[in-house]
Amino acid sequence: MDLASLAVLALIDSTSFGTLLIPIWFLIQPGPVRAGRVLFFLGTVALFYFGIGVAAALGADRFVPQLTRLLDSRPVLWVLLAIGVGMFFYSFRMDGRKKPLPTPPLEGSLLPLAGLALAAAAAEVTTMLPYIAAIGLITTSSMNAAQITLTMAGYCLVMIIPAIALLGLRLATGKRLLPVLTRFSEWLARSDMMGWVVGIVGFLLARYAAAGLHLIG
Repeated sequence: MDLASLAVLALIDSTSFGTLLIPIWFLIQPGPVRAGRVLFFLGTVALFYFGIGVAAALGADRFVPQLTRLLDSRPVLWVLLAIGVGMFFYSFRMDGRKKPLPTPPLEGSLLPLAGLALAAAAAEVTTMLPYIAAIGLITTSSMNAAQITLTMAGYCLVMIIPAIALLGLRLATGKRLLPVLTRFSEWLARSDMMGWVVGIVGFLLARYAAAGLHLIG
C-alpha cells in the first residue's frame, strides 16, 4: 500500500466544497466563532465518507483477487497509462465553475447542520476523484478488514485536518485572520480546483501504470 499516495489524495480531498469551503464560511460569519458547530459539521462529513469508503472497500473484498490480476495485466496497464496521461493534459483545458454559496446554519438545532454536511458530502462523493481513487487503492491492497477500516479512518481524518487547523488559527488570532480567510474563500469559490484534481489523479494513475509496465523504477 502506497501510503504517500493516499496522503496526497486525502490532502486534495481536504480542499473540497464540504471539507474546506463551507467550514471557512463558518469562520468568517459575523459574531463569535462557534467551534463546536464547525467540528460537528466536519465530523459528520468525515463519518459519511468513512462509512461509504469502508462499505465500498469491504463489499468489494470478494472481487479483489480478480481485480488485482486484471489491473496488473499489460493491456489494462497500457489503457490506464493512456487514461492517466489524457487526464493530466486534459486538466489544463478545464474551466472552473463557481458554486452557489449556502447559508451556514449557525443557530438552533444541529439537525440542519447535519443535513447541510450530508448534502454537501453526498453531492460531491461521486465527483471526488481522489476519494474514489483512494478506495480503489485500498480495495486492491492486501489489507484485512481491520486494516482497511483503520486506513480509511486515517484518510478521512487527514481530509478534515486543514479545516481544523484553520479553526484553531481563527480562535487563536481572533478577527486578524478574517481578511485572509475571506480572500481564500473567494479564491476557492472561483478557482479551477477540479482541474488540479483531475491533473493530479491523472499523474498518479499514469505513475501506477508506468511502474507496472516497468517504464519507471
